[in-house]
Amino acid sequence: MTLEPVPERDKGRKPLGRAAEPSGLPPFPSRRLDPKAKTVWRISNLLWAFPLVGVGALVGLFARFTGAPAYIWAAPVAITLGLAFFSVVVTPALRWRRWRYELREDEVDLQRGIFWVTRTLVPFARIQHVDTQSGPLQRHYGLATVVFYTAAGANQIPELSAPVADGVRERIAALTREQDEL
Repeated sequence: MTLEPVPERDKGRKPLGRAAEPSGLPPFPSRRLDPKAKTVWRISNLLWAFPLVGVGALVGLFARFTGAPAYIWAAPVAITLGLAFFSVVVTPALRWRRWRYELREDEVDLQRGIFWVTRTLVPFARIQHVDTQSGPLQRHYGLATVVFYTAAGANQIPELSAPVADGVRERIAALTREQDEL
């Protein structure tokens, strides 16, 4: 299995927004998602932004034709365009910069979030099974998502290159089997 190497510029750096590691936790995860994740997220967010902008435009047109002042009919259009811009241009880059994962000796370490950063440690002993999934957009860009299930629910590592996702899936499955044998 080949995992993506950590770029030299990222070695020893802490993820954004964290001054120091909380005591007792392992080091921050260092593996990043595939950079093509930003493109997939941008396209996906753009598909969701079209209806949002359309509704904003309809509300703006309705307000304009009812004789409302300009600030009343322009506000829905400006707000929806601003939200669409933020979700298509800004959010994917921030999301990619924060999303990290690591397969440790006895657990999967996940870190994600833009404003509220969540760190999840999932022991291999709790994992019941693991899958890879990919939608049409992911397949077009050669990406896949690794999903692993525990009794508490599912966790995922999204937007890995397909060969890396297969390797991560196999490694999690192997480490889960090792934990079962103990």
